[in-house]
Amino acid sequence: MTYQPFLPEAAAGNISPRHSVVPLRRELRRCRVLSGEVTRIEHARKVATVQPIIGPPREVPYDHIIVAPGSVSRTLPIPGLREHAVGFKTIGEAIYLRNHVLERLDVAATTTDPATRRRALTFVFVGGGYAGIEALAEMEDMARDALRYYPELSPQDMRWVLVEATTRILPEVDPDMGAYTVKQLLKRGLDIRLGTRLESCVDGVVRLSDGDSFTADTIVWTAGVKPHPMLDHTDLPRDDRGRITCLPTLQVVDAQGQVVDGAWSAGDCAAVPDLTADKPGVLCSPSAQHAVRQAKRIADNIALVLRGRPPVEYRHKHAGSVASLGLHKGVAQVYGVKLTGLPAWLMHRTYHMSRIPSLNRKVRVIVDWTLALFLKREVVALGELHQPREPFTDVTPPVQVKEPART
Repeated sequence: MTYQPFLPEAAAGNISPRHSVVPLRRELRRCRVLSGEVTRIEHARKVATVQPIIGPPREVPYDHIIVAPGSVSRTLPIPGLREHAVGFKTIGEAIYLRNHVLERLDVAATTTDPATRRRALTFVFVGGGYAGIEALAEMEDMARDALRYYPELSPQDMRWVLVEATTRILPEVDPDMGAYTVKQLLKRGLDIRLGTRLESCVDGVVRLSDGDSFTADTIVWTAGVKPHPMLDHTDLPRDDRGRITCLPTLQVVDAQGQVVDGAWSAGDCAAVPDLTADKPGVLCSPSAQHAVRQAKRIADNIALVLRGRPPVEYRHKHAGSVASLGLHKGVAQVYGVKLTGLPAWLMHRTYHMSRIPSLNRKVRVIVDWTLALFLKREVVALGELHQPREPFTDVTPPVQVKEPART
């Protein structure tokens, strides 16, 4: 299980990437873990079809099912996006981005071609939500820190661009907090493009709706999420945005308002009414803040139903949001209290440390942070991880396979 709020810190080298991932087999001691992919859910028969890593698919019958595959990046049909951009939803993407940014510094420090250097040192992030802002700020902070080992480069050589289609960033907090964040990023020399869309990035040539165009080797897409496409292969009811429709008790409900017996959902893929909202029809936002609390509520509710008791409605008033803008820098708005700078950064770390599952991971994250107080940030790239067989294949000659002689 990946604790996604720690992806920016893992990418920036503030914590070890494996410490943002919780091993299921160790933590779920009384569970049977099947490594594979759910390819179909037929709730009418109460059967899930699972495709194991190797071997034929198998049907798994059940009495109750919790459908919580989460979300995936919400992309748009933009030319070149599939070929040249990377998302920021998984630990693999975070590790890749870290290695790629450091590799680009190596390229820029070595080349004698000004155009190649400009392209290598141009980093574009699309999307001004929390994921995009944290990824942009943390990676810029890491790259700036790494430049001490690159005498050929200066911070002014780097170009960090944020592209946001709306006129504000961080929509989860008040506009003044978003404006503060923009000011802080501008002070660091970042290029903030509000009210601007990415129209094309074919061959790494970034074309924006404001008419500007430039080349970039790094394009990161963080412009929202959508429910996991696995839901297309279920017979569970969904709303117009593809989310599973739920009652506040987290039970799946059909269009007629009837509870679908034995079906539950939570997290980013579930349309759960927010009972604390000021007006009806508001749904819980797709955030870790709701997901971790809904998980506990759904487990307790299944236990209640099995004992013949009614389930309890999920109710949680959004506490606010916290975001890191790099080491010792942050912004936070929690229960109406607004913090910036070091206090916000400390609140960000404290909150997420308390939320990551398992004592093992809490301790390891604290150790990582403590060591960072005394040791310099690790800025080594391990780009070979993405092509591990390449050095071996380069030195291994091809062998022509001879067909067996026919008799």
